[in-house]
Amino acid sequence: MKPLGFFSNAVRAKQIFTVLAKHGFANLLNQIDPQGGWWQRLVPQPVERHTIWERIRLALEELGPTFVKAGQLMSMRPDALPPALIYELRKLQNAVRPLPFSEMRPVLAEELPLDAARVFAEFVEIPIASASLAQVYFARLYDGRDVAVKIQRPNLHRTIQADLDLLTWFIGQLHQRVAILQPYDLPAAVEEVKINLLRELDFRHEARNQRYFNALNPHADRVFAPGVVDEFSGERVLVTERITGETVHTAHLPPAEARRIAANGATSLIHQVLIAGFFHADPHAGNVLITPDGRLCFLDWGMAGHLTRRLRLGLADLFLAAVEQDAERIVQIAAELGSPAGRADLRAMERDVTLALREDFNSAIGHVQLGRAMLKLLFIFGQNGISVTRDYSLMAKAVLSIEEVARTLDPGFDLRAVARPVLLELQRDRSSVRAMLRETRGLMRSLLTGARELPGDIFRIIRRIEHDDLTIKFQHQGLDDLDDALKTASNRITLGVIIGSLIMGSSLIITTRVEPHLFGYPALGMVGYMLSALLGLYVIWDIFHHGRHK
Repeated sequence: MKPLGFFSNAVRAKQIFTVLAKHGFANLLNQIDPQGGWWQRLVPQPVERHTIWERIRLALEELGPTFVKAGQLMSMRPDALPPALIYELRKLQNAVRPLPFSEMRPVLAEELPLDAARVFAEFVEIPIASASLAQVYFARLYDGRDVAVKIQRPNLHRTIQADLDLLTWFIGQLHQRVAILQPYDLPAAVEEVKINLLRELDFRHEARNQRYFNALNPHADRVFAPGVVDEFSGERVLVTERITGETVHTAHLPPAEARRIAANGATSLIHQVLIAGFFHADPHAGNVLITPDGRLCFLDWGMAGHLTRRLRLGLADLFLAAVEQDAERIVQIAAELGSPAGRADLRAMERDVTLALREDFNSAIGHVQLGRAMLKLLFIFGQNGISVTRDYSLMAKAVLSIEEVARTLDPGFDLRAVARPVLLELQRDRSSVRAMLRETRGLMRSLLTGARELPGDIFRIIRRIEHDDLTIKFQHQGLDDLDDALKTASNRITLGVIIGSLIMGSSLIITTRVEPHLFGYPALGMVGYMLSALLGLYVIWDIFHHGRHK
């Protein structure tokens, strides 16, 4: 049954079905709505040959900004989607046709506290970047500062909400009706995408992330985020300092300088992940600029990851286990950090983890890609019912992105060399006197709390004993069958002893030849033989009738 939102967006729904049919998904559409079929009449069968994952990416690109952004967000769920699909979704481009400034001006006017003419001395109305959610312009404030102004596209919230409702319905239908997709928790992934995408529509989150990073960043001379102009930034407009520089693809640097910048960017991200616990979730080449003074600037902080101390320590152990090719330890760490659903097959996981490490983290053949290996590991965990935190997925995506950026600058880049000092710093922090004192304080706090509560608990128990209100109930579970078996066995042993005694006694009487006789033998001995025979036959019948172990 189709939801109300489906009918209220019938025109858009028809466009979506038509695009999906064009890219070879008519069979899936038939499974969702067997009464339909109009998309097959409107759209010719696809001629080009692509894999199913490539066709999904192409369809998302044609469906427009909401679906492109949703695909990019879903690429951060390696624990819920197949690796081949993840790699295709990462190719999605966020550049879209820009809107004329006349359509963007009302949004700017609504968000600024003053008239735009009183805020900007200059404003270039041709955007320097156009993405699915916003367009970016260069401007100059009246105080002389050069700034970049990010303006949200008009009426975006309503458009995105409608597309997300249709996407949620469509994915739910696919998950119910298509057997190959049922092992993957697609509805949960789409719901998470919906939450994150709606969150990104509030630029105040992005502004807070940039300020927080700059406050925590210990390497400001090497990496940084643009400063935020708070007085002119709001929910749909973000004003930051203007950063001039080149992308990693267009920069022409001496090899030594390229290696230094690649190492700085990777060191910063590893520090963000393992030490600060707060990191840029999507540091791909388009979000990184190289400034004229040789620094790296991380742009677009709409999505950031957060890791608690426990998760950071677990992640450090995971990195070390991957370096040591210790599949058993990796599975143990995953089970400790995740939430296993049911009984996971840990042996099968160890086999899959070993294979993943040999393929993507094998120094013996010179193929070391930590980010790609982490993506595969998270997918293996998800397949085996171990659900790790969403921020771990963001971390794996971020590591993969920074590796690709670093290798663009330095083809021989090895993330292990960069991560080693950060891991050592974290290990020193774990074993430092300060860390031990912190853990000791936590332990003492728990003990003191328990000690304060203990007298009250003891007093309540004593009062219940005084009032004969204390009942201790012991109940053994699963011992009923054992009790019955013991009773049956003891009865049979008793019968066996009686039968043996009758046979021995009757045999002694037979040898005495005492009167009276029966069939030429002492009658008492013959009666004993017959009783023992009857009892023996009964025991044999009981064993065969009720089973050997009754």
